[in-house]
Amino acid sequence: WHSHLPTNPHLGLVTPPRPFQDSDSDTEGGAAGGEAEMDFLRNFFSQTLGLGSQKEQLLDELTLEGVTRYMQSERCRRVICLVGAGISTSAGIPDFRSPSTGLYANLEKYHLPYPEAIFEIGYFKKHPEPFFALAKELYPGQFKPTVCHYFIRLLKEKGLLLRCYTQNIDTLERVAGLEPEDLVEAHGTFHTSHCVSPLCRREYPLSWMKEKIFSEVTPKCEKCQSVVKPDIVFFGENLPARFFSCMQSDFRKADLLIIMGTSLQVQPFASLISKAPLSTPRLLINKEKTGQTDPFLGMMMGMGGGMDFDSKKAYRDVAWLGDCDQGCLAFAELLGWKPTPSRSPGPVLPLGDLCELCPPQKELEDLVRKEHASIDAQSGPASSNPASSASPRKSPPPAEGEARAAEGQKPQ
Repeated sequence: WHSHLPTNPHLGLVTPPRPFQDSDSDTEGGAAGGEAEMDFLRNFFSQTLGLGSQKEQLLDELTLEGVTRYMQSERCRRVICLVGAGISTSAGIPDFRSPSTGLYANLEKYHLPYPEAIFEIGYFKKHPEPFFALAKELYPGQFKPTVCHYFIRLLKEKGLLLRCYTQNIDTLERVAGLEPEDLVEAHGTFHTSHCVSPLCRREYPLSWMKEKIFSEVTPKCEKCQSVVKPDIVFFGENLPARFFSCMQSDFRKADLLIIMGTSLQVQPFASLISKAPLSTPRLLINKEKTGQTDPFLGMMMGMGGGMDFDSKKAYRDVAWLGDCDQGCLAFAELLGWKPTPSRSPGPVLPLGDLCELCPPQKELEDLVRKEHASIDAQSGPASSNPASSASPRKSPPPAEGEARAAEGQKPQ
């Protein structure tokens, strides 16, 4: 399961990082916060006063086809992916905000003062039981990465992925084959856990936490008996220092942003779309358009100028609306990573042993099937996730008219 972490009920955003007040991370977090403030000021003056990098339209048209041609050109060498809950829902993991199926709609049995309390560090320290009961209910027995995860894997294999910034804590990016250096897990991860005592902070592995959760025992530190919490970011805690350090160096080098499965409502993650140079194209693959804000208000809230898909001034933002897996399959087909009877596939770079198993134009679909079969073989059929089929064709593609409009064509 993962965290498309909730917005603060009062502010509508994640509070700027401020964790255990007596922990060693205060100094590190303060330094990161200072860098973030300076970065905000630089962006503010750059984008409101026209200073710094200049706007240049690098896409020959604001469609998925236009992004494809740019990505196949010499200009596009470093791609950053920004992903959220929407890339994992087809694996059977619920998101947080869907009215009937989302997590918030199903928390009544935990008798919380309000739904967001289950992810607040103050409430957790006093009442950890609801969180661990929820963790057991949602814990992935053997969730399989989705088409989106393996699309990102292919970006890495082809030498295009600069970094994947994820809001999710389900670790499916790791399962799909991304290494820790490929990732910035902005809201933390279930991969490790730590004692909450600032005087102890003993680390525990995923296997230890899983055993405690399924034995219905509140995890307690073996050294000091304080509660042990997975390393996911709760309200009132710092984002990982890696988020800020990578942000400072990565985005100035980005040639393309691919944003998938996120509402861009949670700060400071949402502000990442404004960190790239003003000419860097941005592709959104999502069920609905998001990231659009009033330019001046967006800057004051730290969200840059927002995304612009439809105005006469639009020059770099493209939206493909629909199921994220289907969006990645459509993109892969245009890139030559998916079979198509109407044209020959373009040249691709080697993908290790996979290239010996299947024609290169079928890379994405066959990679999904191959990896899902491997997961099933390791866990046995009883443990496999029924919501995640070995076939990537799970959701119907959007209607042709919807896809065309979603790809950024202007209304007539």
